[in-house]
Amino acid sequence: SAPQVHGAAGWQINEAALRAEEEFGFHYASDTRGQAPFRPWLGDRPSSCPQLPTTLPTLDELIGLDGVTADNVHTKLLELTRAQLPYQVFTLHAELEGMKLRPALTRLLEGWRTQGYQLVSLRTLFARLTTTRLPGARVENGTVPGRSGVLAVQGGTAQEAPAAAARS
Repeated sequence: SAPQVHGAAGWQINEAALRAEEEFGFHYASDTRGQAPFRPWLGDRPSSCPQLPTTLPTLDELIGLDGVTADNVHTKLLELTRAQLPYQVFTLHAELEGMKLRPALTRLLEGWRTQGYQLVSLRTLFARLTTTRLPGARVENGTVPGRSGVLAVQGGTAQEAPAAAARS
C-alpha cells in the first residue's frame, strides 16, 4: 500500500517537500522540531498534512552538556518531562538509543511509565487529534542545543497567513 506518513531524516525539510507531503495525501508527518502539533503554512494557507514535531531532545544531544553522560542522560530527560504535558514526541535513533545507549533508553522508558506517561505511536497520537483545529505555523530554519547544523523547526504560530505570504 502507499505510504501514509513521512519523517524527514535529520529534520531536513523545505516548503517544496511539505507541499509534496500534502499532494501525496500523507495523513501526517514528523519532519520538524517544535512544541505541539501544527499545520505548516504553504504560502498563504495551512497544509492539510499536519506536523507532529519532535518536542524532546535526543539522548545524543544531551550527552556532554552540563555533566550529562551515557549513564545519567535518562535522569536529565526525565527532569524535562516531570511536568505532565499533553503532548511529547521523542525521536530515537536505532543505532544509538537502540544499541549503544540501550541501557539509558530502558531506564528512560521505565521512568516515563513511573511518571504516568502512556507510551504510544505517532499513529495513535495522530488519531487523538482534531487536525482541522490545529494552529498554522511556519516551518523555519533553526538550531537545537547539542545538535550541529540547521534543521527545520516550528516557527511562530498564527491563525492568519505569515506576513511574508500576506505581502505577495
